[in-house]
Amino acid sequence: MTKYNFFILIILTTALMGSSFAIGKIGLSYSSPLLLAGLRFVLAGIIMAVIVKKFKRPQPSGYRNWRRVLIIGALQTAGVMGCIFISLRTITASESSILTFMNPLLVIIFGTIFMGNRYRWYQWSGVVLGFVGVGIKLGGIKDFNIGIVFGAFSAVFWAISTLLVNKWGRHFDTWALSAYQMLFGGGILLFLSFLLENTFFYINKNSILILLWLSIMSSIVQFAVWYFLLQKGDPGKTSSYLFLAPFFGVLTGNILLQEVISYSLISGGIFILLGIYLVNNNFKKEIVSSNSYPLR
Repeated sequence: MTKYNFFILIILTTALMGSSFAIGKIGLSYSSPLLLAGLRFVLAGIIMAVIVKKFKRPQPSGYRNWRRVLIIGALQTAGVMGCIFISLRTITASESSILTFMNPLLVIIFGTIFMGNRYRWYQWSGVVLGFVGVGIKLGGIKDFNIGIVFGAFSAVFWAISTLLVNKWGRHFDTWALSAYQMLFGGGILLFLSFLLENTFFYINKNSILILLWLSIMSSIVQFAVWYFLLQKGDPGKTSSYLFLAPFFGVLTGNILLQEVISYSLISGGIFILLGIYLVNNNFKKEIVSSNSYPLR
């Protein structure tokens, strides 16, 4: 693959990751948050499952591995995406995207505490810089609200699922794992929607287009392009480009929603992006592969 094609695909996949925050926030005009997230991933999971079956990808074997898929789906899809969509009700798409993409920083901390992983000084420097950035960004928010908490928890759930995928991933075909965890996670979100929220979905041209975009472009296409790049290039170098995703989250929030880009958001975001870059740039391969699990 030429460097030009690699760059174009990197821009495509990170733009799809980042823009899903603004598009998801627009979708909340037509749907309750957990219902929209659940419909997105059930639809994406069904399409992916059909693809997995058609191309005869290896299926998870045994009750233990199916349980692992369910746990990953509960964390990666239901936990991460449920928190993101709830956070978008009260904070901007820019703020939600930056908080969510703290996950590489939390992987370092959780990996050290719970899995005994060891990291180099520049990776810990990245963690420090990242959290300095979070502090700067939060300092610019006049009214602290529950959306910030949910945005932060999306990063927590993503970091935990990252470590579990790293630990269990060898037992699964990547495509099958992605399909079924999306399907299980989407099902959990639908159940929580009917249990916890005032469920509504207004069916019209805009709501259907948003749902299809989130399911197909921001989930399936983004996933396919990201893993194609991981297979064709060095995973460590490829993962370092994840810092572009929150940049696109802020940019599309400004373009599509006219969200104000404050000085605290810019300066805090720069610290966070620099921290993520340091964490990922020379990451150990076994850690990079898990942290490369894309947001869908």
